[in-house]
Amino acid sequence: MLERMLELVDDGTPPDGPDGPVAVLERRLAELLGKQTALFFPSGTMAQQVALRVHADRRGRRAFAAHPHSHLDVWEEQGYNTVHGLWFHRTGDQHELMTTRDLVAAIEEPLAAVVWELPQRDLGGLLPEWSVLCEQVALVRDSGAAAHLDGARLWEAQTYYRRPMSEIAALFDSVYVSLYKSLQGVRGAVLATDADTARVARVWRQRLGGGIADAWPLALAALTGLDALETRMPAYREHAIAIAAAVNADGAARAYPDPPYTPMFHIHLPASKRAVEQAGEALLAEHGVQLWGRVRSGPDPARCSFEVTVGDNAMEFTPDEVVDLVHELLARALRCGG
Repeated sequence: MLERMLELVDDGTPPDGPDGPVAVLERRLAELLGKQTALFFPSGTMAQQVALRVHADRRGRRAFAAHPHSHLDVWEEQGYNTVHGLWFHRTGDQHELMTTRDLVAAIEEPLAAVVWELPQRDLGGLLPEWSVLCEQVALVRDSGAAAHLDGARLWEAQTYYRRPMSEIAALFDSVYVSLYKSLQGVRGAVLATDADTARVARVWRQRLGGGIADAWPLALAALTGLDALETRMPAYREHAIAIAAAVNADGAARAYPDPPYTPMFHIHLPASKRAVEQAGEALLAEHGVQLWGRVRSGPDPARCSFEVTVGDNAMEFTPDEVVDLVHELLARALRCGG
């Protein structure tokens, strides 16, 4: 990335100009996703809220539906309501994917939009089958609501559907992708949609302070990841499947789903959240290996889980090595009172 930054300076291209990294990234993602326009945003939070705001204003409706684990509600301090006056209709069981039946009940209320997260991170990367997804989107669109994709990890979802990114994105009126999850960039997001929606979204981006100058290093980092990602993601998924199979064959812990739909899955442990966190800290201090971003509690206080997302770092570990780490983690958790 540093070499590309130096090349950019040397060739005299204005970094924020029409041929700079931001503009190039927007064009490439618009083409990849088969949309007329793509807009850079400094965060996915802003990108998604803006998309829903535009859909709501256009339809004169203030409610949107999504899974109970939607990032829009769980992690964003209800910004959709405080900033944009929107209402969230929690749809479906929090431990299962949204069903068509769930959506039939949800659209009894006039909705501005429905949001699908593909894959569903808090369910271990689950995805609806393609025929079910198509059926659900058609149902929602027939009701007059927009279909919006939370595609922060869309590249992972593509390894399961094995369809062109543009075919997946074509189901939706607007698509958000993260620049720092699958693409391993620094920060930022892109919203891809039709030209009319993008025109209004650009105004809202400016109103919310998202039209930042000098965003080109963020775009350049994402472009670097985009160039390398296409050949790597299928291998990540295959390695995730191998790790999950090894964990389940061993039996000390449980990997779910089995097999993983994407390079992401959860490992469920027979130990308390607090004991596992303490054991993880000791494991990190002694071996320099961090197994998770956070540990998830569950209804049973004697059990917890953590997410595994396979990328370059995880590729360095064989499935058997991961099983050994899980065994050591559980032994340490038991000593911590787990």
